[in-house]
Amino acid sequence: MISESAELAEAVIDLAAIAQNIRTIAAIVRTGLMAVVKADAFGHGAVPVARAALGAGADWLGVTSATEAVALRSAGIDTPVLSWLHRPDEDFARLIAADVDIAVATLTHLRAIADAATGLGVPAAVHLKADVGLSRNGASGDEWPELVAWARKHEAEGSVRVHGVWSHLTNADVPGCPSIARQLSTFREALRITRDAGLDPEVVHLANSAAALAAPETRFDLCRIGLAMYGIDPFGAAGPRRFGLRPAMTLRSRVINLKRVPAGTGVSYGPDHVTDRPTTLALLPLGYADGLSRTAEGRAWVWLAGRRCPIVGRIAMDQCVVDVGDLPVALGDPVVVFGPGAEPGSPDPAEPTAAEWAQWAGTIPHEVLTGIGARVARVHLHGEATTS
Repeated sequence: MISESAELAEAVIDLAAIAQNIRTIAAIVRTGLMAVVKADAFGHGAVPVARAALGAGADWLGVTSATEAVALRSAGIDTPVLSWLHRPDEDFARLIAADVDIAVATLTHLRAIADAATGLGVPAAVHLKADVGLSRNGASGDEWPELVAWARKHEAEGSVRVHGVWSHLTNADVPGCPSIARQLSTFREALRITRDAGLDPEVVHLANSAAALAAPETRFDLCRIGLAMYGIDPFGAAGPRRFGLRPAMTLRSRVINLKRVPAGTGVSYGPDHVTDRPTTLALLPLGYADGLSRTAEGRAWVWLAGRRCPIVGRIAMDQCVVDVGDLPVALGDPVVVFGPGAEPGSPDPAEPTAAEWAQWAGTIPHEVLTGIGARVARVHLHGEATTS
């Protein structure tokens, strides 16, 4: 049943699924785990998800920004946290004072962090990031020796402690891709340079969800688990669940209007869709402002009255229309936009999944999950309900 939330739609987050996914992944990888809770935990709610993941055995938390890191500390979470994307003029003192580990990819950032640490009289814990082929953040091969040398100097002076070395793979979601071995070799060389310079990082990490599950040679001390923690197959499977993962988010709403229309009725803007028979149209108070991609037009389905029904016509900012045919649908009936889907091996139909919505929209599940808008209430099972 949908809760009595005053919102028009809600994303229900199953924290037990988050915890079980962490335990399942831990049994596979047998290393430390960093639960990635950036972007409000992929739209699931950073603080409740962090607590669920830590309770299930995660060792670290990973975030993108200083604001995200400090929010975890403000919530009373004292587990190790790595924050990895910062402006060069960031207020690094607040991260150091909050005992947050800071990723470093440039000399400019390293110097700013060392200066902030000197001002506080407390060494900053840093993770040096090498670029092994992604060409995003991270120090490239010709920059790495100098970054390492300066990190060693600052460590000797007491302003920096090199706690970790890390990187990110370009396409770990393509099992067996030859580039994985090349990137791993580049990473190992970066580690060799680091250790030859006299640094001894305690935590080495390279693998994301996909690499952790399918490329054991990339696991090192920690695996950074993002998408898989939320129950989504990182290899793009939209059918029965593999690896024992269970999607944690269910997006649902209610029917707020019904119209019985004849054949030849135009639906929504354009109209791009015209009914080919007498049918009933159900209106849902969800649109692209809430995360339903307009590019899914003509392909997307929802679960209503015990079966899948198609969204027809253009998805608008605040609403969309579902063709329910002759089904016995009433105002206020519950609708599931996506959820866990069918159990493995089940012959019975079930609600769509976020992975299917990603296919219909021509994107990835990450974008579907993080795109769920702020006006969609978050309701945490085994936790507090929020509207964040």
